[in-house]
Amino acid sequence: MSDRSDRALQEPTLLLLTALADEPRHGYAILQEVKKISGGRVTLRTGTLYSALERLLNEGQIQVHREEIVSGRLRRTYTLAPAGRATLASEAERLHATASEAERRLGLHRPGPKGATA
Repeated sequence: MSDRSDRALQEPTLLLLTALADEPRHGYAILQEVKKISGGRVTLRTGTLYSALERLLNEGQIQVHREEIVSGRLRRTYTLAPAGRATLASEAERLHATASEAERRLGLHRPGPKGATA
């Protein structure tokens, strides 16, 4: 298992972990979810997906949720492992902090709820 706490995730890894955050998915469903999450901006190739899934499995970020035979082929369904959930939460916090600072510096900082003081 690798320690990712000191470095940002690459976008494909961030998208893969995000795609698995709410429910287990098989490969094709992950591809579709990544496309949806990215607003169609990112389309992963099948080879890229399965290489990344294998790496994330080896790192303990994801795990196999279920294996079944469909049309004579093995189909794996993947889910986030606890380490992957922690990695994704940490990355979401980092991205949120960076985006908030960018908005502040651009003068786009949105006011909080009515009655809140900064």
